[in-house]
Amino acid sequence: MADYRMAELATIRSPAEPLPHFETPLVPRNSISGRALIAVVAIMTFLASLTTGAVILVGKAAGEWQSDISHEVTIQVAPAQGRDLDVAVETAAAVARGFPGISEVRPYSNEESAKLLEPWLGSGLSLNELPVPRLIVVRISANAVPDLAQLRRMLADQVPGAMLDDHRGWIDRMRTMAGTAVAAGICILLLVLAATVLSVTFATRGAMATNKAVIEVLHFVGAKNGFIARNFQHHFLLLGLQGGAIGGGAAVTLFALAGIASRWFAGTPGGDQTSALFGSFSVGLTGYIAVVVQVALIATVTALTSRHTVNRTLEAID
Repeated sequence: MADYRMAELATIRSPAEPLPHFETPLVPRNSISGRALIAVVAIMTFLASLTTGAVILVGKAAGEWQSDISHEVTIQVAPAQGRDLDVAVETAAAVARGFPGISEVRPYSNEESAKLLEPWLGSGLSLNELPVPRLIVVRISANAVPDLAQLRRMLADQVPGAMLDDHRGWIDRMRTMAGTAVAAGICILLLVLAATVLSVTFATRGAMATNKAVIEVLHFVGAKNGFIARNFQHHFLLLGLQGGAIGGGAAVTLFALAGIASRWFAGTPGGDQTSALFGSFSVGLTGYIAVVVQVALIATVTALTSRHTVNRTLEAID
């Protein structure tokens, strides 16, 4: 019967008349599931970019802190019964000034010491009534490696009760903190990629289920798996690029606004504290390049995941 109908159509249609040609895509371009996947990819890219920016900020701040602290040591002169604290501070400062490898010595006055304690003890504090040690900040010369053990012994001989702190404990804590932040950021990025893979897998299976009849016909008439998989890969690559561009663009905009805000509030108490913690609050060129790389990475993962899912499904049909 089918052969008869085809012969009948052939007699009706002129041999010179071309057959109708339809350019309907194998995967619908503007489906609801496609738009939902774009939104999911945009959110994932935005979260990944924020995580990367936070890791870069913490790494830069920790590097600046370590650089500052590694070039400074402090001397603490504790008050004692019958001791003139001002004389003891000047003696300790003189010992440090004459030591090789020291470029600058700055004793803190009573007023400066009280100002350091204001966040914890409040203003109007009288240090004369409290056994608060006086601080001396000692700056180490560039490329110099002074013998701090020798300096510690000299201080103990000439100023009993003076203590030298080289901040090694703080540097170790900062390194640990920076390493923890990087490890946490990597874990979050892996979770984001895993969620993206799952979302693309479900979206691909949904698209294949919607076009199941067409895919089966193409498959059984001899279309190779690679041909069908390439159509899905191209489709989901475009979806990944669109979603990644939206999420990455939002993250770049947020980073730029944060940098402008940090410069705008520079000089205020809140701005100074933020600057002390995070520096200029700018991810710099490295951060923007990282966002672009993440957009490309997520789009690539989206395309490859779709291709793999299609191939696995078609192999099951075989």
